[in-house]
Amino acid sequence: MASLQPKCEYEFAAIVMRVLGIETSCDETGVAVFDSEDGLLAQTLYSQVALHAEYGGVVPELASRDHIRKLVPLIRQTMAEAKTRPEQIDGIAYTAGPGLIGALMTGASVAHGLAFAWDSPAIGVHHLEGHLLATMLEDNAPEFPFVALLVSGGHTMLVTVKGIGEYRILGETLDDAAGEAFDKTAKLLGLPYPGGPELARLAEKGLPGRFEFPRPMTKKPGLEFSFSGLKTAVLVTIQKTDLDEQACADVALAFQEAVVDTLVIKSLRALDETGIQNLVVAGGVGANKQLRQRLKKELEKRGGCVYYPEPDLCTDNGAMIAYAGLMRLASVNAAADVQAIVLPRARWPLDELTAVARAD
Repeated sequence: MASLQPKCEYEFAAIVMRVLGIETSCDETGVAVFDSEDGLLAQTLYSQVALHAEYGGVVPELASRDHIRKLVPLIRQTMAEAKTRPEQIDGIAYTAGPGLIGALMTGASVAHGLAFAWDSPAIGVHHLEGHLLATMLEDNAPEFPFVALLVSGGHTMLVTVKGIGEYRILGETLDDAAGEAFDKTAKLLGLPYPGGPELARLAEKGLPGRFEFPRPMTKKPGLEFSFSGLKTAVLVTIQKTDLDEQACADVALAFQEAVVDTLVIKSLRALDETGIQNLVVAGGVGANKQLRQRLKKELEKRGGCVYYPEPDLCTDNGAMIAYAGLMRLASVNAAADVQAIVLPRARWPLDELTAVARAD
C-alpha cells in the first residue's frame, strides 16, 4: 500500500493525521488505522459468513449482535498491530450508511463513545464513498475525473467522480443489483452461502456455448441496469434441464458471462458519453476475475485505464472508511462533516454528499 499523497487541487487544514476506521454496515466487522504519512498501518476484518450460512442470507438482528461482540476486541487488536495509542488518534471514521440500521448503530455508537473518551472528532462516512475511494489506497491510484462502476452488495451504478464528494450518478439498477443476482442464481443452483463467490468458482468448470442468457437493457439507450429478468431466465432454464454437476457449471458460466457482458457494455457506454477514459471498478463484484479480464482488455483497446482495489479492499473493510474519513477530516471544510450526535442512515443517496473544498 502506498502512503497517502493528497491530490494537489485540495486544501487541507492538517495533513498529518491518523484515523481509526470502523465498518459495520452489514455482515463484516472491519477496523483499520490509516496515517496520512505512513499509509495503512493495520487492518482487521471479521466475516459473519459462518453465522448466516445456516439461514442462507444475512439475518439483520444476528448481524447487529455479532458486531457488538466483535467490534471492541477488533479495535484493540488493530490498535496494537498499528502500534498506536488512543492519544495518537486524530479522528474516528465510521460507516454511517447506507446499510442495516442495527449494524450501523453499533459502529456509530462505539465510534462516538471512543470519540468522547479520546477527545477526538467522529465523522460518519458514506459506505459507497468508501468504495469509490478505495483505489486511492493503491500505489497506482487514478487521477480525477474518472467513471466508477460501483458493484457492491445491493448496489450497481455508474458514477462520474470529479473529486471527493463530487459525484453524479449516470445510471443504476432498477431492480436486483449484480451482486444480488449472483447470490440468488447461486441459490437456484444449490450452492452454499455466500453464493456469489461460489458461483464464480463453479463457472471456471463450465463449458461455453451450451446455454445463452439475455444481456438486459444493453440494446436500449441509457445507463440503467436490470438483472431480475436474467435471474428469471436462469430459473426457467434450470427447470427445463436435467442438472448434473457439469450442467450446473455450464449454467453458472453462461450466467456470469451475461452479467459481465452487461457491466462491460454499460461501462464503455458511460465512458463514451462522458468523454472520460479512466474507469474505476469498486465493490465486491469488482473482485470477479472474468470482469477484470474483460475490462482490462477493452480499456487497453481504446487507450484508457481501468483501476481496481486489491481483492481484500473490494469487500467491505475498515481501511476504505478510514481513508474517506481522513480526507474529509483533513479538509478546510471538515466542520461541515464532523458529527456531534449518532446519526446512522439506512438509506443515504450518494449525491447528497458535500464536496471537499478544493484549492483556488
